[in-house]
Amino acid sequence: MFSPASLLSLSSLYVLLVLLSCFYGGVSSVPTKVGKGYRLISAEETSDGGFLGHLQVKQKNNIYGPDIPLLQLYVKHETGDRLRVHITDAEKQRWEVPYNLLPREQPPASKQTIGRSRKNLLTVSELAGSELIFSFTADPFSFAVKRKSNGQTLFNSSSGGSDSFGEMVFKDQYLEISTQLPKDASLYGLGENTQPHGIKLYPNDPYTLYTTDVSAINLNTDLYGSHPVYMDLRNVGGEPFAHAVLLLNSNGMDVFYKGNSLTYKIIGGVFDFYFFSGPTPLDVVDQYTSFIGRPAPMPYWSLGFHQCRWGYHNLSVVEDVVENYRKAQIPLDVIWNDDDHMDGHKDFTLNPVNYPRSKLLAFLDKIHNRGMKYIVIIDPGIGVNSSYGVYQRGIANDVFIKYDGEPYLAQVWPGAVNFPDFLNPKTVAWWGDEIKRFHELVPVDGLWIDMNEASNFCSGKCTIPKGKQCPSGTGPGWICCLDCKNITKTRWDDPPYKINASGLQVPVGFKTIATSAVHYNGVLEYDAHSLYGFSQAIATHKALQGLEGKRPFILSRSTYVGSGKYAAHWTGDNKGTWEDLKYSITTVLNFGIFGVPMVGADICGFYPAPTEELCNRWIEVGAFYPFSRDHANYYSPRQELYQWKTVTKSAQNALGMRYKLLPYLYTLNYLAHTSGAPIARPLFFSFPAYKECYGLSTQFLLGSSLMVSPVLEQGKTSVKALFPPGSWYSLFDMTQTIVSKGQYFMLDAPLHVVNVHLYQNTILPMQQGGMISKEARMTPFTLIVTFPAGASEAQAKGNLYLDNDELPEMKLGNGYSTYVDLYATLKQGSVKIWSEVQEGKFALDKGWKIEKITVLGLSGSVDTSGLEINGSPVANGASNIELSSMKQMHLQDVEDGVGKKKSLMVELSGLNLYVGKNFDMSMKMGVQG
Repeated sequence: MFSPASLLSLSSLYVLLVLLSCFYGGVSSVPTKVGKGYRLISAEETSDGGFLGHLQVKQKNNIYGPDIPLLQLYVKHETGDRLRVHITDAEKQRWEVPYNLLPREQPPASKQTIGRSRKNLLTVSELAGSELIFSFTADPFSFAVKRKSNGQTLFNSSSGGSDSFGEMVFKDQYLEISTQLPKDASLYGLGENTQPHGIKLYPNDPYTLYTTDVSAINLNTDLYGSHPVYMDLRNVGGEPFAHAVLLLNSNGMDVFYKGNSLTYKIIGGVFDFYFFSGPTPLDVVDQYTSFIGRPAPMPYWSLGFHQCRWGYHNLSVVEDVVENYRKAQIPLDVIWNDDDHMDGHKDFTLNPVNYPRSKLLAFLDKIHNRGMKYIVIIDPGIGVNSSYGVYQRGIANDVFIKYDGEPYLAQVWPGAVNFPDFLNPKTVAWWGDEIKRFHELVPVDGLWIDMNEASNFCSGKCTIPKGKQCPSGTGPGWICCLDCKNITKTRWDDPPYKINASGLQVPVGFKTIATSAVHYNGVLEYDAHSLYGFSQAIATHKALQGLEGKRPFILSRSTYVGSGKYAAHWTGDNKGTWEDLKYSITTVLNFGIFGVPMVGADICGFYPAPTEELCNRWIEVGAFYPFSRDHANYYSPRQELYQWKTVTKSAQNALGMRYKLLPYLYTLNYLAHTSGAPIARPLFFSFPAYKECYGLSTQFLLGSSLMVSPVLEQGKTSVKALFPPGSWYSLFDMTQTIVSKGQYFMLDAPLHVVNVHLYQNTILPMQQGGMISKEARMTPFTLIVTFPAGASEAQAKGNLYLDNDELPEMKLGNGYSTYVDLYATLKQGSVKIWSEVQEGKFALDKGWKIEKITVLGLSGSVDTSGLEINGSPVANGASNIELSSMKQMHLQDVEDGVGKKKSLMVELSGLNLYVGKNFDMSMKMGVQG
């Protein structure tokens, strides 16, 4: 949805900044070094195997405020692959991410007196775990983290006397710490922002973390989420090693990456570092999500296609959209409403004229019977209206964020609003009750929580104007019409260090909740700001799960560390441009690293207006986003996929393939939920030793082996795509093969074609597709088995997870799920394919069968005379099984003209293998003719 900050270009924000500097004192210059650091004055081992020390400031100064004189250092190897380094005030408790929001071990309580010193405190010492080694230097204090297996330094806060950064700084509102980095390290993460240079962090680009309602069209700017984590991938003598560093801190921060160093500058909280040892990228996200929370299980239908628009003025328009998708034969699972369904933009209401309840319920009955779903938006701001029951109950339960003892007044779509305080247990209960009441009014299937950075159309302390209507009902709804005054009286509203908020150092309270406003138990908005969307997602998840015991679906714009445990995410307000199409891939891949794998961008762009060609190309990418939704704003021309005949055809092709891949995507969702593995991944996840793909941001993988290589430029009918070493098979035409030594190939890509390739050594489960996931899910299965082209010996594997997707938990052992491991070998002229089923009853009850198996890359033909299924020979003509083979065409590479290899595609159809029962099949190969 539109918002005021979203509309501000960086140039207009600059004008605002100049004006605001009158109130906020302008932009201060930043000294390169602040102070002389700390010295370690005591150290002791703790009973839990940790290390506790105390640090004393060496030389006080008042740059950005006084130093905290005495710090407590706590270090612990929490697991074999996770190290924690926690530094806080030794004498006073400081703000940290609440332990009830993100459960984790508590460090020892700060001591008023210094603990006993070690008798032999060395200048340099270390604490070794199974994978990582923590070492420190006492004076000036610094610490390093090394990999035990090869001694590689992963993090080193010592400046080593260089000018690149200074010693550690710890003040009440300014914390600074740095690490040295090797120049060949590839870094990823530190979001949310739109990165024009691709997925790798780019030296000297700004990385500011502070949840902000600024449109995603603004580059290198702090956007909707805050994820202070990065992955570091290094190639040491041809061997890849990955690790991650999380700084668990919710305060606003600037992170300066210079190529050979990285510096954090934070305006509050503590240093709470977690180091994850990897060593593979998949290991890293497994370890990271094991700590922050595994990604949420998603219902099966959520992997279908979604359609939304701000501006579906009445129910008949929505009905027409659904029917037009049916007529166009474009798959559609979920129809959405932005706030058009609301009465006066108020949460949990229906417009009685445009969305009368009786007609809406009849419409929902109709689509629910088909298996379709319905989702609506809710914003956190609750309209201040004495006749509005949601507001009345909120006031009665005292659920709102306060300023000067009264609910903080802001403005969003309904006009004057108060913001619920989701840190307050009473608010969580009230919110759950309001969602329950609304669900009784309208049986929605999920909720979309937007504007939860939190977004505010005004700034400062506001009152409702007397004698005029606010908003007026005419003109843009995002113009502030409250009477407001800037707040500069506290150090929370005007901190000494100015983070690069909105890319221009605007005040931290600009167009959001005043940072001196107060949450439950006296918590300042200044500290908790970036947790707002996260805390709302937790409350919403609890509410939805409590309704009918079904698996929730929540889409949240603002996210924080751990949000993926509760919600999906979309990349916010993008624009219908070729650049935005390209940027979307990087943001989607970043969120997989952040532990939010269910993510996508608004297909065809939110802001006006995509061209027909762009929308063709965008659905060819968007059909392979984990979360696939077309969404546009109020002022855009209509851009549903059926609006153009050419886009209709591209959508039928691309979404048609997506719906065949739904069992694979759902299995990836299960693997994400159990191991954190991203659904959409950068190529380096599967090819970490192949350095050429470290910065690749124009292609991506679904799972470990399905590669999407889209057209991202106007007027192009071919695409130059990088293929890591091995055999790759076109998913749309499996006779088309690429055997790569690690090189680029030029692929044909006319308007309706997107190139998707499947890697060798894979078994891919597919079904026959359909117009809705409910139907597609009940069609017969096909297994695609890929061997290296022409190999004499090879193996392949895959997996398949099936369950009752309405159950809140996604797991084995409940009687409503089945998991299948799939294997294949090629050896001594024989192909063997088999399955190992866990808990097959659910799949057997559903009657799911494998009807066809396709084997790619064989060097010789197969005939049915050598075919055995479950140990029994299949006699010629005695069954419905048909066997066919086709020669595969090998694309010659564009770089060195390597000759074409020979291989065959072999298909066995007419099979009758139950998914829920172990099967084994073998067949003999002949010689290729």
